[in-house]
Amino acid sequence: MSWLRALKATARSGLTVERRRLEPLVALRAAVGLALVVGVSLALFGAGVAVSSAFGAFQAAIATFQRSWRPRPTLALASGASLAVSTFLGYLTAAHLGLFLALLALWTFLAGLAWATGPTTGIIASSNVAIMLVTVTLPTSVADAAAHAGMIAAGGLVQAALIVLVPIRRWGAQRDALADALAAEADYARRLRHDPYAPFDPVPLMTARNAAAVTPRQARRRPAELHGARGLAERIRPVLASLADPAVGVPREGPQRDRVRELLAAAGSVLDTAAHAVRHGRTTTIPPAALAALRTPDTEAVLTGPARRAALRLAALLEDVTETATPTDRTDTAELRSRPTLWKLLPGALRTVRGELRPASPVFRHAVRVSAVATGGWAIGTALPLGHGYWAPLAAVMAMRPDFTQTYSRCVARFCGTLLGVALATGVLQAAHPGRYTSAALAVVCAFGMYLLMRTGYAVAQVCTSAYVVFLLGMGGTEWTQTVPERVVLTLLGGALAMLAYALYPAWETPRLRTRLADWLAADGRYAAQVVAHHADPAARGTGAVREALLATRDARVAWQEALERAALEPVRHRGLSRATAADASDALAQFGRVAMLVEAHLPDRDAAPLPAAAGFAEALRHATRQGAKAVRERRVPRWDEVRDAVARWDAETVPDPVVRNGARLLLEALEAFSAALEEREEA
Repeated sequence: MSWLRALKATARSGLTVERRRLEPLVALRAAVGLALVVGVSLALFGAGVAVSSAFGAFQAAIATFQRSWRPRPTLALASGASLAVSTFLGYLTAAHLGLFLALLALWTFLAGLAWATGPTTGIIASSNVAIMLVTVTLPTSVADAAAHAGMIAAGGLVQAALIVLVPIRRWGAQRDALADALAAEADYARRLRHDPYAPFDPVPLMTARNAAAVTPRQARRRPAELHGARGLAERIRPVLASLADPAVGVPREGPQRDRVRELLAAAGSVLDTAAHAVRHGRTTTIPPAALAALRTPDTEAVLTGPARRAALRLAALLEDVTETATPTDRTDTAELRSRPTLWKLLPGALRTVRGELRPASPVFRHAVRVSAVATGGWAIGTALPLGHGYWAPLAAVMAMRPDFTQTYSRCVARFCGTLLGVALATGVLQAAHPGRYTSAALAVVCAFGMYLLMRTGYAVAQVCTSAYVVFLLGMGGTEWTQTVPERVVLTLLGGALAMLAYALYPAWETPRLRTRLADWLAADGRYAAQVVAHHADPAARGTGAVREALLATRDARVAWQEALERAALEPVRHRGLSRATAADASDALAQFGRVAMLVEAHLPDRDAAPLPAAAGFAEALRHATRQGAKAVRERRVPRWDEVRDAVARWDAETVPDPVVRNGARLLLEALEAFSAALEEREEA
């Protein structure tokens, strides 16, 4: 993609407004917390302290809206405390330009590295640096700076207290995540009725799994219906696919296929009902037609072999889902996914950050870029005769992200949102000349708008944020003529610096596509090998290894898909992996993983007869996919002679269950299709 097309695409992405479900009560609670902090500070301590405390409460509330499954009060407290420390340290060095620039460079570098631990931490760290650039200009002495820092922390404390005292849809995010997973399973079941090879996006299941991890304190309070249904949904998916697939199930047409369609429709109804029960926390009634379809004795008469086993297992799993998803008073803390506390998470986070300290790391490159842009923007903004030079680095830090698409789209969105927000707020100030308390009220209204609309688009949120800052500074007595024109120009300067920094020191995803594809191939191979090896010796193996391998292949698949989406908008010519090659190879690996899942649906019990022939195939599969991944990274086409020989040796042996034997053949076909995709494109 050319630079011109990439800029057009990212600009369009940044200005897009999405339709999302709004949460007005949550936004109102955050705005009320902000109003309390601003009102009390303004009445007791004056405008300067009120502005500092307003920034603390504002940022703490924003932190609670981030995509994190941690308790929201914890996020508010962490955000307020970290911003208070940043502001105090910044003020201590603000009088010495060289020392302040050194601190700013270090602080922004660390904030950039924080993205290694996740987007929530990265956003909070970046926001703290950005707001620090404003708040360090407010105090007049060290004692005053300490008071400002204390009020900033108090703002976070107020937001955390409101979340505890005024709970709104408690466990709502976890309920939505689990309900979305069940609804995705229901949609999958319905699509399988018409397309036995329908694809399934594992992201809802992955999201629900992340949401299911709880801290020890959360474990004592979590509703019982949020525990167990996710695991059942995970087990239902391969059973649905196995029931529908003609290779291991029933023919494409005939009485058996009609019966399978009835069962799939009933499964969709039951899963939708369970999703509704979980989402709203109340009991719902399963449609009688679905119950009749699942419980009819005709199933055992019509279906035979693997299809019959899958149908019986599906009925049992759906009954468990219905029982688990129904709200009860029981407290079940067995087999909980534990989420470590922030203190326990710190050593692992430090190891993760240390692992990114290498020039090739995208996170390290982002940290270097944002550090250079922040210090350079501050120096340029201070040198220009515009005043308020902190707006340039503030705009850059808030817009910059570790990848090209988000950085460029947010720069465009930030400038457009800033221009509109400043213009609207300026018009109000000029026309109405509001007083101190009226300006404070207008700032709170703008903050409410930002909280309400922040997930609909970055440009929309920036309109409200820009107006909020203008009203807040107006409350402090700063005339609009001293800030608005300069802010627009300096925001444009900050965005330009951010975009230039990425162009000069990029971290393109396109050259890493082969590595991502190889990682997915290796993870798929480990998963399939674990599944087949379980059939070889059921008594010696548990399902834990299969489960871990499945989770790893899901992570690798999502990483590949995200990398492919980012690379599609980069102004970089492909380096040995065209879009057509990527699409065909992706389809082949998706089919490979799907076949492994079909075989997993028929995992034998511990007392089942072993299948010795499967052991050799599993080992061949594990070794060949590992070598194949190495070949992909080295720009070679993988060969599967080892797997082909293992399948040929298996042909001479008796196989008691056709599922595993057919699965082995289908796995080989998928691997050959993968190599064919790479080979054809290489020759082209």
